[in-house]
Amino acid sequence: MSAVLDQMLPASHPLADIAQKVQDGKRITREDALRLYEADDLLAVGALAEFARKRKAGPGKEKYVYYIHNMHLNPTNFCVETCRFCSYANPEGKGKAYTWSVDQVLEEARKGAELGINEIHMVGGLNPACDISYYEEVLRAVKAKFPNIHMKAMTAVEIEYMANLEHISYEDTLKRLVVAGLGSMPGGGAEIFDEEVRRSMHVKKTPADVWLEIHGIAHKLGLKTNATMLTGIGESRENKVDHVLLLRDQQDLTGGFQCFIPLKCYYEGTTIADEVEEPTPEELLRDVAISRLLLDNFDHIKAYWIQLGEKLAQIALSFGADDMDGTIGEEKITHAAGAKTPLQLAKDKMEFLISSAGYTPVERDTVYNIRRVADLTGQAVTPLSERVAALAHSK
Repeated sequence: MSAVLDQMLPASHPLADIAQKVQDGKRITREDALRLYEADDLLAVGALAEFARKRKAGPGKEKYVYYIHNMHLNPTNFCVETCRFCSYANPEGKGKAYTWSVDQVLEEARKGAELGINEIHMVGGLNPACDISYYEEVLRAVKAKFPNIHMKAMTAVEIEYMANLEHISYEDTLKRLVVAGLGSMPGGGAEIFDEEVRRSMHVKKTPADVWLEIHGIAHKLGLKTNATMLTGIGESRENKVDHVLLLRDQQDLTGGFQCFIPLKCYYEGTTIADEVEEPTPEELLRDVAISRLLLDNFDHIKAYWIQLGEKLAQIALSFGADDMDGTIGEEKITHAAGAKTPLQLAKDKMEFLISSAGYTPVERDTVYNIRRVADLTGQAVTPLSERVAALAHSK
């Protein structure tokens, strides 16, 4: 093993055989991943993921952590689905549902454009009033007004819903949206692929095979996409590992995933808090680290600060993550369920969080072209041990 891994995980360490696989560039197995979830030595798991992250980054980029100057835009929150973990979607009867006109979407986009964003992340509920023609009009209007802003939009769930509304194929749906201005796809809607968990959460939308099929089609059309996993909805560790392995298999086939984002559920406004176990910070760090180790064919793992919180996201950078998402603007979906993180982060704050964790902030575009490497040489770095201690003290 390398000197670093040998120091952290000597031959007598219970994870030494897995460490050897990581060192040799061999794939870890389902059984390996479950052992990593059960291992007492969390820091050793993190050290393995950090080794894998640095190797994936390549020479000269070992300390790079990416972020993007972006905004979230949600044209509608009305949804025909009734997933039990969702506090964002509001049926019309609650009096909270909205659907924006194209002009309203443009006005929201203008606010982001004035701040210099280079990406709009656009997702919404499954609303029969928002069919493919509506989204074609939205995409065309935004691209005509703000041609330099990349449109990352439409989850696989939305693609499935629109295709069914129009009685056309997933491929034809995607082709029409690409012509209108779709630049890439986010990874939302995957939740947990396990059908038993999905049934208990009333998740009727987009089962695993369909979600994977749609992303595979997008990849073959040249679209880059992301992938997610939602935890804290009654899943087991086995469910999580199986979910990630399905993503790894799909990436082997079509190769278009850029980034994996482990997500956690927030429970305010839902009915599930008393029947599921909320993930601990330690479990969330394992999700980040083990996904980095399993997903050897994904270039990036994201520490999504909106959900993890700033402190835990910083620690996750030492557990295999190399991306903190973006400045975001106003985020609605997680905050609707009770997240207490800030609604947005200015670029300088984002760069401070990255650099004070000991990494180099890199502003990127949607497809990971580098726009700027920040030079914050000399800034004080908070040691990992202090960051972990501060997190424990904040509980």
